[in-house]
Amino acid sequence: MRLHTCPNCGAALSFESLACACGIEVAYDVDSDRFTPLGIGCANRQTIGCNWAADASGALCSSCATTEVIPDRFHDENRGLWAETEQAKRWVLSNLARWGWFVSGDTGPRPVFHLLAEETGGGSVPVTMGHADGVVTINVAEADEAERTQRRAELGERLRTMIGHFRHELGHFFFFERLAPQYGFTERFRMLFGDETADYGAALEKHYRDGAPADWNARHVTPYASSHPHEDWAETFAHLLHLTDITDSFVAAGLQAPDLPGPDYDAYRETDTERLITIGAGLGIALNHVNRSMGLQDIYPFVLTPPIREKLAFVGRWMSTNEGIGNG
Repeated sequence: MRLHTCPNCGAALSFESLACACGIEVAYDVDSDRFTPLGIGCANRQTIGCNWAADASGALCSSCATTEVIPDRFHDENRGLWAETEQAKRWVLSNLARWGWFVSGDTGPRPVFHLLAEETGGGSVPVTMGHADGVVTINVAEADEAERTQRRAELGERLRTMIGHFRHELGHFFFFERLAPQYGFTERFRMLFGDETADYGAALEKHYRDGAPADWNARHVTPYASSHPHEDWAETFAHLLHLTDITDSFVAAGLQAPDLPGPDYDAYRETDTERLITIGAGLGIALNHVNRSMGLQDIYPFVLTPPIREKLAFVGRWMSTNEGIGNG
C-alpha cells in the first residue's frame, strides 16, 4: 500500500484518512489511487467512516456498492464490526486496482459481498465464509481482534486476518468468474494444482477428519491448501497478494533491502513474478526478525518451496498481465 499525501498541504495521509491535520476533508479516488479534496463522499462516510469518493450525492462508493447485505444493525456491536470489515475490503480492492481489476475501465464481472454477523437482534446465528456464484460471504465477527485471535488458536493457523479472508475468498471469485473462462487457464491450472473437478465436499470432510498429509508443506503454502485444488488456489492467490503488498508497503515506507532494485520499485508493475516472490519472501523473513524483537508473532510465518513458488508465479502472471484481465 502506498503512503498518500494531502492534496492541500502535502502532508502524509494514511489509507484510512478522512481529513488532514491542515483541516481539509479528503476522499480517496481508487481509479487514480490518490486523495482529493472532499467533493462527493460515499453515502457510508458518516455511518461507518468510509473515506472513498462517490460519483453522485447520496451514492455509495465503488467498494461499498459491492456490499449487497450488511450486518444486522439491531445488534449494537455490529456497526463497528461492519466498519472494520469494509475497511479491510477497501484495502484489498485498492490493491487489486493497481493491476487494473474492478476500476472503471474493467467491464468484467465484479464480486458481490454479504457481510453477515453472528449476533443479531433475533439471537445468535452461524455464519460460514465462502464464495458461490460471484457472492462472497464474510463473517464480521472476526473483525473483533480477540475473537479472531481465539479462532486462529483453535484452528492452529499461523495467520488469520480480515484482509486475509478477503484475499482468500476473492481468490475463489477470480477462479470461477474471471480466470477459468480465459483460454488456456484451466489446462495450465491443473498441471500445477490438480483436478479441480474432484469431489469438493468429500475432500473437505476428509481434511477435517484426518488433517493435512504429513508432507503437506512440500507443495502447499498452508495445511488447508492441501485439502482440494480449489483451496490450494485460493490460499496461493492470497499469499501472492500478501507478498506483493508486503513489498509495496515496505518500499512506500522508504525502507531498503538488498534484493530491492531501487527506491521507486513498483511491485504491481513487476513483470518477473519470480523476482517479486523472492523479494517479498526475503522481506517477510526480515520483518519476522523485527517482530520477534518485540515478542510479537511473525508477520509472514511461511516457507516457500520451489513447487509453492511455481504456483505463486502462476497466480502472479494471470493477475498482473493482460492475459488474465479478460472482460468477456
